[in-house]
Amino acid sequence: MSTRRIRGAAATAALAAAVTACSAPGSGGSGDAKSAASVVIGVASEPDTLSPLLGYGKDGNSKIFDGLLARDADLKLKPALAAALPEITDGGRTYTYTLRDGVEFSDGEPLTADDVVYTYRTALDPKTNNTFKSELDAVKEVRASGAGKVVFTLKYPYAPFAARTVLPIVPEHVAGEQDPNTGSFNTKPVGTGPYVLSGWSKGEKLTFKANPRYWGGEPKVKAFTMAVIADDDVRATRLRSGDLDGAVLPPNLAATFRRDDAKRTHEARSYDFRAVTLPTAHQVTGDRAIRRALDAAVDREAMVDKILDGAGRPAYGPLPVDDPAFTKGIERGKDLAEAGRILDEAGWRPGKDGIRAKDGQRASFALLYPSGDKVRQDHALAYASDAKKAGIEVRVESATWEVIEPRMKDTAVLAGFGSTGDPDFGLYTLLHSSLAGDGFNNMARYDDPAVDRALDDGRRTQDPAARKAAYDRVQRALVQDPGYTFLTHIDHLYVLADRWDGLTTQLEPHEHGFASGPWWNIEDWQPKK
Repeated sequence: MSTRRIRGAAATAALAAAVTACSAPGSGGSGDAKSAASVVIGVASEPDTLSPLLGYGKDGNSKIFDGLLARDADLKLKPALAAALPEITDGGRTYTYTLRDGVEFSDGEPLTADDVVYTYRTALDPKTNNTFKSELDAVKEVRASGAGKVVFTLKYPYAPFAARTVLPIVPEHVAGEQDPNTGSFNTKPVGTGPYVLSGWSKGEKLTFKANPRYWGGEPKVKAFTMAVIADDDVRATRLRSGDLDGAVLPPNLAATFRRDDAKRTHEARSYDFRAVTLPTAHQVTGDRAIRRALDAAVDREAMVDKILDGAGRPAYGPLPVDDPAFTKGIERGKDLAEAGRILDEAGWRPGKDGIRAKDGQRASFALLYPSGDKVRQDHALAYASDAKKAGIEVRVESATWEVIEPRMKDTAVLAGFGSTGDPDFGLYTLLHSSLAGDGFNNMARYDDPAVDRALDDGRRTQDPAARKAAYDRVQRALVQDPGYTFLTHIDHLYVLADRWDGLTTQLEPHEHGFASGPWWNIEDWQPKK
């Protein structure tokens, strides 16, 4: 989905507060940022909630919680709260996990199998307001087998199920006493992870301290702060002034630190892509010919070169070109002649102003992007420029997410998506018609029965060749009937003070900064000697 939103105060007020908070003595800012035991990071946004039941940390890397499994630097699954990888039986329909001994929640209560069962049952409960239930669709039943084992029974063999069990586990004795949608657990979580939340000023900062009960050993970095600073330029300025130890930055701003010997730039490859949603409910973007023409008119290579400064790749679909499941042969370049031919055949004729029209309807639509996001702004402007050359007017508008969300069902959005781990993770929620309009799932309200069948086939078989064929069908269908204009896959750039050992990056999903980033394993960092 798109970048998580800052709720409540206006963006300018949030920025001012974030800057003040970062600079205040004792707040994790310049007064103690030079201590190797404390880290202050500038990020663009904050979560809506810190409850895994509503989606926080569902793909791993939560510092407050752990899943049954976790991922290492190479994204290979490894045991976390489970003592080992699962035992898989019954032709891939039964997964049995044995819990690690001696794990405690941060309040001192022991982890039990009942906590795992409660977490998954509550996440799947129709009354729980999350949009990731479809990711656990294969689960038929989850039950405890004594205090130390958990058994999942699946409706069908689901090849990547183990990777879904990075979902963080919550304590039933706390969360079970509350409404999962509105309870205080959403902002005052209790987990088994390496850190505990010590404070949250909405729209400003979140502070964390080391969990002395952490089963993996107390971290050397004793405290860290995530300073919420929506504006890219302000984050770079605070990093330069020393108020931040590190920050998420777009390529043009990360480049300004190249000669700073005290800082180091970390670049992570990602599945994160930028795309324009083309809602089928709109009288212009709902026309397949318009969507195909836009796909032909866009200059993806120029966006990578000029907007991303080479830190990315053209996006020909939701999967990056170096993914094993990417369908070779769908790569395509800018072709204005083809765009014109498509529009001519569909009856879209150029007007006196160069903008095409059909049956009195001008080929014109609005494109929203979130305020303060320079990379999305530049993508939106470049897209509008390319579209105009094909005779399609794209009116670019910036807005807050509070404004964008009610409009996105019938208004185009410069959005971001991308999940790691398996093709099903990124494609199903993006395209399946059953999820049309379900929050940030299937924002374009794409509806293609053949694509639905292929997505279901890919999800319900364990045969690698059959799965590859299913996802090939999906990607080829998107060329013929695009619900989105796929633009670029972007590399994530981070600039940090060069004061710790152990920093690495992973292959990252769209959601980054708050969870993914060089701090994905901050609990393992060591001060430089």
